[in-house]
Amino acid sequence: MAKCCTLALLGSLVVLSLLVSPIACSRKLTKPKTRSAVSHKPSVKAHSSYNGTSPSAAYGSGGWLAGGATYYGAPNGDGSDGGACGYQSAVGSRPFSSMISAAGPSLYKEGKGCGACYEVKCDSASNSACSGQPATVVITDSCPGGACLVEAAHFDMSGTSMGAMAKPGMADKLRAGGILKIQYKRVPCKYPGVSIAFRVDQGSNPFYLEVLIEFEDDDGDLSAVDLMEANCGTWSPMAQNWGALYRLNSNTGKPLRGPFSLRLTSDSGRKLVVNNVIPASWAPGATYRSLVNFP
Repeated sequence: MAKCCTLALLGSLVVLSLLVSPIACSRKLTKPKTRSAVSHKPSVKAHSSYNGTSPSAAYGSGGWLAGGATYYGAPNGDGSDGGACGYQSAVGSRPFSSMISAAGPSLYKEGKGCGACYEVKCDSASNSACSGQPATVVITDSCPGGACLVEAAHFDMSGTSMGAMAKPGMADKLRAGGILKIQYKRVPCKYPGVSIAFRVDQGSNPFYLEVLIEFEDDDGDLSAVDLMEANCGTWSPMAQNWGALYRLNSNTGKPLRGPFSLRLTSDSGRKLVVNNVIPASWAPGATYRSLVNFP
């Protein structure tokens, strides 16, 4: 009799633990696949809640630092079709508008630097085609070797963004200058009238969600992304897959339940919650625009 009572009690405890446990919302994150470095040769010739903190951690002292710059792709082009951050053809359209750059390892940061904005300027004392006026670029690609390893920080700019540093009519001469000595500094990203967008990757399915996140104001890059399923109440951390893409996969045997809310943490620790931004009827390849951005 005592044995039966003990078994009955244990069974009741198991049922109770299943009722109160958030097991239906938990996700097991498998190790992201290693993505090979992008190979390109530098050309040498909607409701939200917001938690605001100081962005000083992302911007350092705010002073100018020394580095190097080259350009790649067409002289008046956008460098590459998205590169190692995953932005694809968006790099040539508003709000990026081809004013982009690949970054050496110190600024690319294994993809964590994707979306960060910098002012870059060259000195007319070293190249007579330089205007001395800075051009603002967004990191959208990686430059993992060659000239991009010569300096502590290197920008392999699009032809368009390098030309923007030149005096009027001298863009071609500047681009033909080889490795330029430049100065750079981190600046807030500004996309007036543009809200954060979430593009669902084509490889997503009911049990696996991968999302490209783009157009974040201010810091521009992210240090963490969390997702909440419908009727869950629990945040699940998404893993950075590569570049600006984050993923979450289910290990419950059940599909992920939309609509999905996302919590974004910027490089300086600022948080933005975007509720129900990806609908329950989401589709691979679709882009869902929020109504918000970092203030």
